[in-house]
Amino acid sequence: MTASEAFIDQSRTLLTDSYVPRIERAVERLSPENVWWRANPESNSIGNLLLHLNGNVRQWIVAGVGGEKDIRQRSEEFAAHSDSGAAELLQPLRATVDAADRILAEIDPAALLEPRRIQGYEVTVMRAIYTVVEHFSMHTGQIIVLAKMFKGDLGFYDLSRGDPRPTWKGGLAGH
Repeated sequence: MTASEAFIDQSRTLLTDSYVPRIERAVERLSPENVWWRANPESNSIGNLLLHLNGNVRQWIVAGVGGEKDIRQRSEEFAAHSDSGAAELLQPLRATVDAADRILAEIDPAALLEPRRIQGYEVTVMRAIYTVVEHFSMHTGQIIVLAKMFKGDLGFYDLSRGDPRPTWKGGLAGH
């Protein structure tokens, strides 16, 4: 496996087998009030962050790398507030990450240095992928912290045998 192939493979694994499953575990059984709670008007709710991640992955990978039409309305991701629960927000996020994963699975590693114009920035395909993975990681952490406020321990690890054992789908990906 080349370094380029490993980069693509690790990016796919982090998005699909580490970040999304942890978010799903974190927000399961949260009430809609918890999902849309904001610490203050300048803060984002879990719901806003889920919409934002969906928009970001769709814009940068599905449209920017994959060539689909960019339909993102970024300001709406932060302005939204509804009675939707986590499940209604996770479904489109999972579909977008799955679409991005299919694009990344098909990308020629030689294309990583090709230029793209995404969200007004001149970037390479590699930079677009790296931007999405880093961005997704940061907001995954924020969602986890917010969910812990409402649920306490999220049970990501089984500590019964001494060494922590991941309990989410995807196991040690990103550990």
